[in-house]
Amino acid sequence: MDDERKVKEEQCVASILENHETTCWGCGLHLLLETYSSIFKCGWCGAITHRNKALRKPDSACFSHWRLVRDRFFVTILLFFILFVICAGVWAVYPIVFSVSYFCGIFHCTLTAILSISTISSFCMAAFRSAGAPTNILWGSYPSVAKGDLENYTFCTYCAKPKPPRAHHCRSCRMCVLDMDHHCPFIGNCVGAANHRFFVAFLISVIISCIYVVLMMLYAGFHTWPPLELRTLGSTGFHTVSGTRLAKEIVAALASSALLLSARGLVLIYLAFACLTVGIGLSVLLCQQLYYIFEGNTYINHINSQNGWRGEKGFQNLLRFFGCPYLVFKVLPGLANAGKSQDTSGSKLL
Repeated sequence: MDDERKVKEEQCVASILENHETTCWGCGLHLLLETYSSIFKCGWCGAITHRNKALRKPDSACFSHWRLVRDRFFVTILLFFILFVICAGVWAVYPIVFSVSYFCGIFHCTLTAILSISTISSFCMAAFRSAGAPTNILWGSYPSVAKGDLENYTFCTYCAKPKPPRAHHCRSCRMCVLDMDHHCPFIGNCVGAANHRFFVAFLISVIISCIYVVLMMLYAGFHTWPPLELRTLGSTGFHTVSGTRLAKEIVAALASSALLLSARGLVLIYLAFACLTVGIGLSVLLCQQLYYIFEGNTYINHINSQNGWRGEKGFQNLLRFFGCPYLVFKVLPGLANAGKSQDTSGSKLL
């Protein structure tokens, strides 16, 4: 009997030694793991621990100052460009628009004011509003942390505090951001849960404004451009000239007539090309943003292979993102069912 007891005690001691004891950062409870794992989840508070992540030191003052200067520089350039397009566009177009009719001039001024106010207001809301800071939550000790309080939370090694799911640390803003999409230097702020809608609204407003500016610049340029002089084609006619020679003649006539443009005409040309290129670039960015919203994902989660979280994709994500009323989900049955499953899965962007 004594030999059997000794054998059982040795087996128990061996099984305990084979287990790995660790401490949960979320609730402070001691955990006993059967096998060693670099990533494990606490069964009480639900916090996720990454053993391989060491506590990182804050960025140096020079690095933080450089990022701050960079963001302020880009914000200044963007604000200057917006104000220049508004003021120069009004100055270059208003004589031609009012020469057509007084109603056209008033309509142009009203539409310009609406687009300008929407663009500047959405920019200010996206740039100067918090991107979405996590709420403070109790952690570290078992009596204060209830069961499931830190479900799927991880530990931010920069902030040295809990980081909610789908949150990321921004080294430029020096904080964790909920549903972080990316850090945009042109607004000097992160794009997160609190300002993502304003950022998309800013893109839409700028694209519509660029389209309107290009159309108005083309219309005004057509009326202010000096007449073209096709000298070599005057005697022979267009039918007897090859296409290559005709194109060269038109380009040469445009170049020579451009030298006769006034300051208003040069401003019209610059605004047309500048707004065309900006509109194309921001259209690509807007399509990318809408695609990730449709997928129930964010850009940073898409490129981060270690945290490739994805929710259910569908148009209900776009409707919910833009704050459409719940009546829309009832009108569209397919979206309603998808919207309910989206709520239960917790994949809501905002």
